[in-house]
Amino acid sequence: MKRQFATFLLRWILNSVGIWVAVRLLGNGNSGATSAWTFMMAGLIFSLVNSTLKPIVTIFALPAILLTLGLFTLVVNGLMVYVSLALAPGFSMSFGSFNYCRDYIEFGKLYYK
Repeated sequence: MKRQFATFLLRWILNSVGIWVAVRLLGNGNSGATSAWTFMMAGLIFSLVNSTLKPIVTIFALPAILLTLGLFTLVVNGLMVYVSLALAPGFSMSFGSFNYCRDYIEFGKLYYK
């Protein structure tokens, strides 16, 4: 039991650090998350969602995962992030950097027509 709790604490801390890095790199600047406690709570919510909801969603998405040779797990992971951010109080993040990638692709389509 101690080992499972220690593993959960380690995942909680690593998820909190990962969310902090993601907000700093991909955040929109007005996420409202500046305190370490905000990131710790978001990491806790993310850890709880991953440990409870993700196995259920993965089982239901198993046909799509097998059909796409595992690529659908990216959609499942994105859904877990979306649910976690929706549950986190006072915490919002938009992945604006992906819009830049989309703009570059659209520019390439127009330029190389």
